[in-house]
Amino acid sequence: MKAGEKGQEMKDQEAKDQKMKFRGISFLVVGSGLSGIAAVGLLERLGAEVVLYDSNEKLTAESLRALLPEGSRALCVAGELPEQILKGTGTVVLSPGVPVDLPLVNALREGGAEIAGEIELGFSQERGRVAAITGTNGKTTTTTLVGEIMKAWRGGDKTFVVGNIGNPYTAECQKTAPDSVTVGEISSFQLETVHTFHPAVSAILNITPDHLNRHHTMEAYVAAKEKISENQNREDICVLNYENSYTRDFGARCPARVVWFSSLHRLEEGYYLKGDKIIQAAGGVERELLDIHEDMNLVGMCNVENVMAAIAVSVGMGVPMETILKTVREFKAVEHRIEFVASRGGVDYYNDSKGTNPDAAIQGIRAMNRPTVLIGGGYDKQSEYDQWIESFEGKVEWLVLIGQTREKIAECARRHGFDRIRFADTFEECLELCTKLARSGDAVLLSPACASWGMFPNYEVRGQRFKEYVMGLE
Repeated sequence: MKAGEKGQEMKDQEAKDQKMKFRGISFLVVGSGLSGIAAVGLLERLGAEVVLYDSNEKLTAESLRALLPEGSRALCVAGELPEQILKGTGTVVLSPGVPVDLPLVNALREGGAEIAGEIELGFSQERGRVAAITGTNGKTTTTTLVGEIMKAWRGGDKTFVVGNIGNPYTAECQKTAPDSVTVGEISSFQLETVHTFHPAVSAILNITPDHLNRHHTMEAYVAAKEKISENQNREDICVLNYENSYTRDFGARCPARVVWFSSLHRLEEGYYLKGDKIIQAAGGVERELLDIHEDMNLVGMCNVENVMAAIAVSVGMGVPMETILKTVREFKAVEHRIEFVASRGGVDYYNDSKGTNPDAAIQGIRAMNRPTVLIGGGYDKQSEYDQWIESFEGKVEWLVLIGQTREKIAECARRHGFDRIRFADTFEECLELCTKLARSGDAVLLSPACASWGMFPNYEVRGQRFKEYVMGLE
């Protein structure tokens, strides 16, 4: 073995030794979604005693057991958690949707239980290198693109794309190897419960107000995002957005070596946009990488930033630039993110159902180049809509509102002098109304600035319903 390889092996072993030591063999997994079920599976494969718990009183032990693999020996509990389980738990694995400040979680913590999350559990079994991406907006597109770049470099059998993107880390971590790469989309909910999670390269794409109904304050939300790099050091890399005030401020405090990207400023080191070209600046040398119109299939400045971040992450992981650029040129838009659906009657329909907060929805509007009928509204995450309304800038012809937030958004719009507003009681009524309001040459954009809950189980179902309706038009 070469000296350099031996040194790296020692570093890898030290990193593994520093991973979280879970307490005891008694584990309580809270939440029966995808990540909870995957966590139970991993723990049982490791020989742990597991309780799967969900506080939803509409569920039963039998319905929970039906979610588990055949042969699972986990104890399933729904409704109220028995006192003996509460007192006998060594480690709690929280699903991302479970707030860390629930009375139950506080009681478990006060009783001496270790509180961790599914990402932390997955990382405890990781054997390869990790690239982790967070941010209020752009996570899925950037993570998917980095995943495709890694597959082109390492191969599909050595690349694992996990996390908030819909594939639990605990379902893949035991497949990893010293030469594999894991790319994680990590949400603020998941970052709240990491302790030793240590990516080789991390990225915070941006931070804007979101999920304040969960985090309560902007300070707490920002702190959760910053946890993605808390275990990194100067040998690691953190990719940050120079144009976001929160990430720019964090750059001075970040424990990793910072690599910047910018859509507005020339950088001495990093990646920036010069006219229509993405430039790499390194060691006093500038290299033109891509033309954003000729070499990208993605639309909108948000996606230019996503591509720059993906390039920076991939270079940080050691991928040759030729492989990166070839993959970027071939990459198509992620489903539900400013996704062109079809043209019907001279009207272009765009599905941006993933625009679940005002800042994300702003990017959807900016990507439009024609008069637009905009669909907004949904579940109230305690967001403010002023900047979203201000971004209309003459593009939005009509605003069709649905869901819990429709009155709140309408009131905000009128304060800003926009009153071309229509209400709909159902999603179907909304879509029919948009079709009537749109004229040839217009666009209809589903970019709600709100979560889908209350009307749909998730934004994917909302977006799919929109696409099905559009494809049914003559």
